[in-house]
Amino acid sequence: MSRPKIARKSTFIDMTAMCDVAFLLLSFFMLATKFKPDEPVVVVTPASISQVILPDADIMLITVDAKGRVFFSVDNKNIRKGLIQDMNEYKGLGLNETEMNSFAIGGSIGTPFNQIKGYLDAAPEARAAYDKTTAGVPTDTSVNNPDNELAMWIRSARNNNPKLRICIKADGEAAYPSVQKIIATLAGWKIFKFNLITNLKAVPAGTFAAQPASTAAK
Repeated sequence: MSRPKIARKSTFIDMTAMCDVAFLLLSFFMLATKFKPDEPVVVVTPASISQVILPDADIMLITVDAKGRVFFSVDNKNIRKGLIQDMNEYKGLGLNETEMNSFAIGGSIGTPFNQIKGYLDAAPEARAAYDKTTAGVPTDTSVNNPDNELAMWIRSARNNNPKLRICIKADGEAAYPSVQKIIATLAGWKIFKFNLITNLKAVPAGTFAAQPASTAAK
C-alpha cells in the first residue's frame, strides 16, 4: 500500500519583528554612543614591529607633534574633572564650574596655565585656531623646575588615578630633545614604565625578530 503524499509548503518567516528590533538597537547605539573629542594636532607616528595592544581605558596620553609641542590628556571624564579641580586650586587658575566642565569633556590640552582660563572660556572654533599656534604645555628635564607644567599635570593625574597607563604619542618628525624632556619628567616622578605609540609594520625578513619563537629561544 503506497503512502499518501504530503504537499510541500514553502516556509514563511515574518521578519517584521526582527526589523523593529534592529532599528531599535540602531537608535539606541546612535543616541548612547559618546564620540571621542577631536585631537588638537595630527601626529604621524613612526612604524615599529611591536604588537602590544593598549587598553581602552585609564590612559594618560602625552602627544608631541612635529614641531615639538606637547599636549596632555586623560581619557576618563571623572578623572579629568578631579584633575582640573586640583589644578585650579593648586595653581589658582580662577576657573568656574562651566570652564572646568568644558575641560572634563574636552580633548588634549596644550595650553600654559596662564592662558588656560581664556582657552576654556572660548568657543570651539576659537580653541581650534589657538591649538594651531600654541607653544604647547611647557616642559623641562627636571620636575623641580616651576616652569615644568607637564610635571604638575602628570603628578595630579596620578594622584587622581595611580593606575593610569602612560602613553607617549610622538610624531616621527619630532626632535628627540622634545621627547627626552618627557621621559626625564617621568623619571623624576619615579615612573619608568610607559608605552610609545607607533604604527605596525611587517617584520623584516631575515632578522632575528622574524625567526620562529622555538628557533629564537635556542
